[in-house]
Parts: sequence; structure tokens; C-alpha cells
Amino acid sequence: MREITVSRFKANLKNYTDQAISDHEPLRIIQKQGQDFVVIGAEDWEQLQETVYVLQNANLMRQIKQSAVSHHKGEGYCPTQEQLDEINSL
Repeated sequence: MREITVSRFKANLKNYTDQAISDHEPLRIIQKQGQDFVVIGAEDWEQLQETVYVLQNANLMRQIKQSAVSHHKGEGYCPTQEQLDEINSL
């Protein structure tokens, strides 16, 4: 994670926020007084929230684990080519 001072951030607010959004890299803003803060694009924030939700959902994590085990064994659901074509056309 890149870090800059709050004064540098304020002087180039638009450039730093645009860069955080386009690079998908959070930017830590360091303050002399008070707590530091992080600038992150809204899309990246939403993806992080979805990841946290999945990781905190024990039932969903269990399903993912079971799916990985059956996949490695070559078992489980196998869609037809027609179904794959339909899914890929979405």
C-alpha cells in the first residue's frame, strides 16, 4: 500500500483519488495528529465487503469446501455444452 502525507493528498486530491481507483491500490493517508485513513475505490470496497461476507458465512464456506473437494475428485455437476454456451452468452 502506498503512503503519503495528508498535506500532499490535499494538494493533489483528484490525482490521488483517480490513481487509487484506476490502479485498484489503496492509498494510506498519514496524519501528524489523529489516525491515518485509507482511500479506496468504491468498486474495490464493495468487492472487499463481499469477500468478508463470504468468509464470515460458515455455511457458505462449507459449501465452497465441499465443492472444491468434489471438483478435485472429478465428481459433481457437469454442465452440458449447451448449458455452458448459454452461461457464457450472459
